[in-house]
Amino acid sequence: MKKILGIGNALVDIMTQINDDSILERFELPKGSMQLVDEAKSGMIKLVTQKSKRTLASGGSAANTIHGLAMIGTHAGFIGSIGEDELGDFFENDMKKAGVSTMLLRRDTVTGTAVALVSTDSERTFATHLGAAVELDDKDLRPEYFKDYNILYMEGYLIINRAMVERACILARENKMKVAVDLASFNVVEEQLDDFTEIIEKYVDIVFANEEEARAFTGSGPEEALKKISESCEVAVVKVGSEGSWIKRGDEIVKVGTEKVNVKDTTGAGDLYASGFLYGYARGLDLDKCGLIGSLLAGKVIENIGARMNEEQFAELRESIKTIINYN
Repeated sequence: MKKILGIGNALVDIMTQINDDSILERFELPKGSMQLVDEAKSGMIKLVTQKSKRTLASGGSAANTIHGLAMIGTHAGFIGSIGEDELGDFFENDMKKAGVSTMLLRRDTVTGTAVALVSTDSERTFATHLGAAVELDDKDLRPEYFKDYNILYMEGYLIINRAMVERACILARENKMKVAVDLASFNVVEEQLDDFTEIIEKYVDIVFANEEEARAFTGSGPEEALKKISESCEVAVVKVGSEGSWIKRGDEIVKVGTEKVNVKDTTGAGDLYASGFLYGYARGLDLDKCGLIGSLLAGKVIENIGARMNEEQFAELRESIKTIINYN
């Protein structure tokens, strides 16, 4: 199977369950949004919620995808930037425990955190302090990091550092790797549309987008957006929530549905969809099976709080994946 290398913002997710939404109003956090906050505000939110039920996990969009890939049996690596602190140690150990080969740069800045405030209706609101994560730059990317990998996966949030993204793509191309990008967030796409367009047209083979991101990128609804995105890459994937996903490669178009699940928290659904899809793609499976494995992982993770699943759940997923692969 092909090996997959991820690059992204290395964060520690602090999944925090809140009893009511008053804390969102107190800290001026629009419900359901992802807000960047400074270190002081992040510290205050953590202090106020210290008695709430919460769990920690290595996080960040690409890290979630790479973690999922490793847990279902893919040789996966991750490049990121963390602090010389306990949370940095936690991030590294959590990724290594899953089997990820880590290439982490240590900084004097604190490790980035994403405090996810999960409301009683399962909606989550993120207060993210990027910290050391954003200190990763093009000079940190060494050619040897890319050696022996076949696919590069990047989160769209990195586009604010265009030089680093382009450097990663160039190194991937020199190493004959495929390049996959998730568009990450519709507001990021709107703000960096020209950069996304140029990078995708020049370097990218696989594009993942949800319905809102696809509309921000193309100005069109899911099916038309799929066609437009596919004009610039080998494989286009547009996720449409509970309705599943559309996938296009050349003249081939596939619609993949979803199974009904008990939704607790939608955090990580798109990230784990990418894990499943890339697992299938790395094995050379047909597009429908790639999409089915993606939907399988996405459906399972949203039955949990946070973007992580336990070993028992991953063991079940590995068995289900075998069934999909062997199904004719």
